[in-house]
Amino acid sequence: MIPSIIFPLFMLAILACAGAQATKVPGFPTKSYITFVIGSTLIQGAVNGTTVAGQLLAGDLETGFVNRILLTPVRQWVLLFAQLAGVAMVGLIGSIVFIGVGLIFGVHVKAGAGGVLALIGVTLLVVIAFGAIGLLGAALTGSAAQVQALFALFLGLLFMSSMLMPRNLITQDWFKTIATYNPLSYLVEANRSLLISGWDAQALALGCGFAILFFVVAMTGAVFAMRRRMERI
Repeated sequence: MIPSIIFPLFMLAILACAGAQATKVPGFPTKSYITFVIGSTLIQGAVNGTTVAGQLLAGDLETGFVNRILLTPVRQWVLLFAQLAGVAMVGLIGSIVFIGVGLIFGVHVKAGAGGVLALIGVTLLVVIAFGAIGLLGAALTGSAAQVQALFALFLGLLFMSSMLMPRNLITQDWFKTIATYNPLSYLVEANRSLLISGWDAQALALGCGFAILFFVVAMTGAVFAMRRRMERI
């Protein structure tokens, strides 16, 4: 749990200081860069759900523990959802810590007290979605080391999103195109909308929609992958 909280806070401190000048760009949506970037910090913390869930399952697969459980009447989807329970708890604690630290350092939530709860809810949904992706990676590879590589992949995609600058203010056409087609942009913007613009139904719908899509596709794939493993036992 500690790395899942400390690393995003470390990145938040760096980005909040380094990006302060970005608020002087004409059209920038807020005068507080930490308010702008903390939505990305919440998603960065959620990305850790990939390795938390994936490595736990992969470790159990490597030791043969899961194979023994699969010989019992336990259904594959029950086993996978049970793994997500711990990920959800880590994500809940992390999101509360990130928001609390942000409020201490001047973050303003435009959507009010209800927006804080919505921030936690959206982040928790994203955590579960990335946890499901981690479970899919573990079920397919059975390797904790290969699951770890997923975190690097998604962290790279996060930096190629609208994490550091609104898409409408990105001047490089190639970067703007990547950010527009990068689904992680919409996860970031769902949280950012609550912080900066208030209750933006379109941003929330897109962010939550992508998170739900990731979850459904990843969990379906993970169940089938676990079923194939059971057939080989």
